Amino acid sequence: MENMDWKAQAGQRLVGGFPGKEISSEFARLVREYKIGNVILFEHNVESVSQLKRLCGEIQELIKKETGHKAFITIDQEGGVVTRLPGGCCNVPGAMAVAASGDPKNAEILAAITAKELKSLGVNFNLAPVTDVNNNPQNPVIGVRSYSDRAEIAAEYAVAAVKGYQGENFLACAKHFPGHGDTAVDSHLGLPVIEKTLEELEALELKPFRAVIENGIQAVMSSHILFPKLEPDKIPCTMSRRIITGILKERIGFKGLILSDCMEMDAIGKHYGTAKGVAAAMAAGVDLVFVSHTAELLEAGVHEVYRAVEEGRISLEEMKASAEKIIRYKERYVENFDLEEGCSPEDKKREREIRGKGLVLKGKLFPVGKNTFFTGCPGFRATLASSEEVRTMNFAEYMAARFGGRGLSASKNPEEKEIAEILSASEGADSIVVSTYNGHLQPGQMNLVRALSAKGLPLLMVALRNPYDLAELPENAAGIAAWDNSPETLELLAEVLGEKRIPEGRLPVLLF
Repeated sequence: MENMDWKAQAGQRLVGGFPGKEISSEFARLVREYKIGNVILFEHNVESVSQLKRLCGEIQELIKKETGHKAFITIDQEGGVVTRLPGGCCNVPGAMAVAASGDPKNAEILAAITAKELKSLGVNFNLAPVTDVNNNPQNPVIGVRSYSDRAEIAAEYAVAAVKGYQGENFLACAKHFPGHGDTAVDSHLGLPVIEKTLEELEALELKPFRAVIENGIQAVMSSHILFPKLEPDKIPCTMSRRIITGILKERIGFKGLILSDCMEMDAIGKHYGTAKGVAAAMAAGVDLVFVSHTAELLEAGVHEVYRAVEEGRISLEEMKASAEKIIRYKERYVENFDLEEGCSPEDKKREREIRGKGLVLKGKLFPVGKNTFFTGCPGFRATLASSEEVRTMNFAEYMAARFGGRGLSASKNPEEKEIAEILSASEGADSIVVSTYNGHLQPGQMNLVRALSAKGLPLLMVALRNPYDLAELPENAAGIAAWDNSPETLELLAEVLGEKRIPEGRLPVLLF
């Protein structure tokens, strides 16, 4: 740090990304010119285990050479619908699926498995666990990424996950402070507003964050949400010194790393400008500011930070303190990073057992076979936070092939004509299995379920994402909460439909 000027310190506080499977020349230039010290990886950066290991090695070589310190290589490997690693890796179920298994120890086990897998690939910082309380069923972006709609359950499972990461000496991050659960707007696409007082947040949203902080979480990520009762200046949490420094650092006493969500998200980019947001986040007290995709925006953010320092909006003393904190964490968690083997066959077996325990059944199953009609929405990218569609499966086609029945996929929000066509295609069937994917937010899906139910045949509805679809389950129909439509989950569902597995999970949310 003695030889590091304030511009290099600013570089330590920035996290950038690039579009392909190799480091782009543009990103490499930014590292050389501005000493950018950290990287975020997405699904589009990952092709295979060998390619990812090589890429992480090249990132470390470049950033160590240009900055004198190793890089944080971050990733959103939450599990379930937010999974970045390729097939063949031990991709674990998501938060709500784990809570449905009924045992917080499972969250600890799966966090340790994830840490081991990431360590073996060269990724050293996981942007998980999600610590939000999903208390709004209409939430389009969190949903199954949260453990529960109850603060106590969310806290218990998040703390267990933290324990799993800590057992592997691995960096984890609680998100999205002070809570993204009570929104009906996705901050990737808009600017959510939560009209709650600090006392109201303390009674619910802040409980899991306080719990993980008390149990030693090393990092917390801020949300791009307006909290007018906490911050009167119409700026979101990430840009608010009142919230980041005043509440998270001073009131709650958090001493670890504070991360921003991506500053390119529309909540920031469209309303404030990404570059201005980067400088404002640093001034608010955020340590690591993410510009996850676009080199031009990252470069503009650097220049805005320089301007803010020169104008006195960012304190040089705080710049130095933040960079020193980042380097301390790098020395502890990254400089001595141990590239061990990934998860073992035993780990994969435990992951599968826990995933199976999270399946929840409502009602009574019936035998399926060659005369079963399979249909429904196969899944789609419900939010930009979700994985791309590479790891999703077509439920109707998969099950029809597995059981010899007929399969016909539905669109994500079918209209009357499509529903009529599906009803016609189902003629002659003696039972129906229909999948939904956030059907409670797409009324056409539930209209299809009701139309199929009216035929009077045995009907099973499988909710492949949020469980709130089961609140609209027709009478005399059975339902399963499956949490995602990954290959691993569909294989377990096939065992359930083939009467080789009995779902034993319990819903960790109340159905309204």
